[in-house]
Amino acid sequence: MARKRKPQRRRYGSVRQLPSGRWQARYPDANGELRAAPETFETKTDAEIWLSQTEADQTRGDWIDPHAGEVNFLDYATKWIDERGLAATTDELYRRLLRLHLEPTLGTLAVNEIGPSRVRTWRAERLTTTGATTVAKSYRLLKAIMETAVDDELIRRNPCRIKGAGKEEADERPIATVEQVFDLADAIGLRWRLMILLGAFASMRPEELAELRRKDVDLDEGTIWVKRAAPELTTGKRVLGDPKSRAGKREIVLPRFVLTDLRQHLEWFAEPGPDGLVFIGERGAPFRRSTFGRKYRKARKKVGLPDYFRFYDLRGTGNTLAADTGAKLKDLMVRAGHSSARAQLIYQHSQKRHQRKIASAMDADVRRQRQEATECEGPTGELATVHLLVARGSTEAPGEAADAAE
Repeated sequence: MARKRKPQRRRYGSVRQLPSGRWQARYPDANGELRAAPETFETKTDAEIWLSQTEADQTRGDWIDPHAGEVNFLDYATKWIDERGLAATTDELYRRLLRLHLEPTLGTLAVNEIGPSRVRTWRAERLTTTGATTVAKSYRLLKAIMETAVDDELIRRNPCRIKGAGKEEADERPIATVEQVFDLADAIGLRWRLMILLGAFASMRPEELAELRRKDVDLDEGTIWVKRAAPELTTGKRVLGDPKSRAGKREIVLPRFVLTDLRQHLEWFAEPGPDGLVFIGERGAPFRRSTFGRKYRKARKKVGLPDYFRFYDLRGTGNTLAADTGAKLKDLMVRAGHSSARAQLIYQHSQKRHQRKIASAMDADVRRQRQEATECEGPTGELATVHLLVARGSTEAPGEAADAAE
C-alpha cells in the first residue's frame, strides 16, 4: 500500500483556516515578518491565489504595504499643502476648501479608507449643499492629494476616478460696453476713475493695480510695466509678490485716450517719488479691496450694471476690443497676462510693435464709439470738470476735499 504524501509546505507565506470557517493568508513583509492579509477568504484556493499575486507584486516591485496608508487624511492633506510652496492666495484657497468641504466628511478617515465609492458619495453630498464650481475645485484638490499618496506608495490607485468631476462649467462672464465702462468710471469718482479705465482698456487685475508704482509708468512711451502684485487675503492682509502667472509680468501699451487720465491721476492722487504707489486711499493708505469694493458696488448700481458684474469682468471689454483688431492669439495673451500650455505658442513672439498696433486700433475704436454715442454733445459731470481743468492747466484735483470728507 502506497504511503500518503504529506502536503508540500508553502515556500511563500502561509494559509490557515479560522474558527469562523474562513481562510486567512499571511505573507512576509519587507522585514521578513509574517503579516495577515487585509481580508479573509471564503476558500483556501482564494487565499492561495491572493498569496501568489502578492508574491508576484513583491517580485516586480509593485507591492504596496496595505498598512502604509493608515495615515490620517487631514494630517496628510495639511502637510501636502504645507510642502507645496504655493502663492498666498492659492494657499488660502486650498486651506479653505480643505476646512469647509473635505475635512467634515473625510477628515477622520485614514488615507487608505478613502475608496472610489466613498469619493462618489462625498461628491454627491457636496453638490446638494454648495455650488458646482466649488465642488469641482474641491474634487481637484482631493484628486491631487490622493495622487501624491499614490506616489508616496500609501495606496495603489487614486480613488478619484469620476470623469469630468474636476471640470468647472462656469457661466459665460458678462462684457460691458465702452459706454458702460466710461459711465462706471464717471460714477466711481476721480480718485478711482483711472483704476476702472486700466482694468478695462489695459486688462489689468486689481492686485496688479494695487502694487503699481510711478516707476512702472512711462508717459513718454505710453506704457505700463506690470512687475508685482499685492493681492489681499480674506483676512485683510496684503501679500506682496509676483503677478498671478509668469506671463503676468508684462509691458502694456496704452491706448492714447487713457494717457490724459493717467497724467492727471499721477499729478493729483499718486504718492510722490519713483516708488510711490499710483493708487492710494483718501487718507494716504495703500489700496484696500474692502474700501474700493464698497465704492465699486455703489457705482455699479448707479450705472445699472448687474450685481454679478465683477471688477475682473472689465478685462473682458479690453480683451474683446483687442481681439477685434485682428491681433494674434499670442499678442492677446501677452496683453492680458495669460499663460498657455499649447506648445506651438512657445514659438510665437509678441513684439512691442504688435502691442502698439493693438493699442492704436483700440484707441480709434473707442474714440469712434464715444463719438457716435455723444454725437455733438459735450462732456458732462465730473468728466467735464476734468477736461476743463486740463484745458486751464490746473493742478488741483476737483472734488478732493469732498473725497477726503467721505
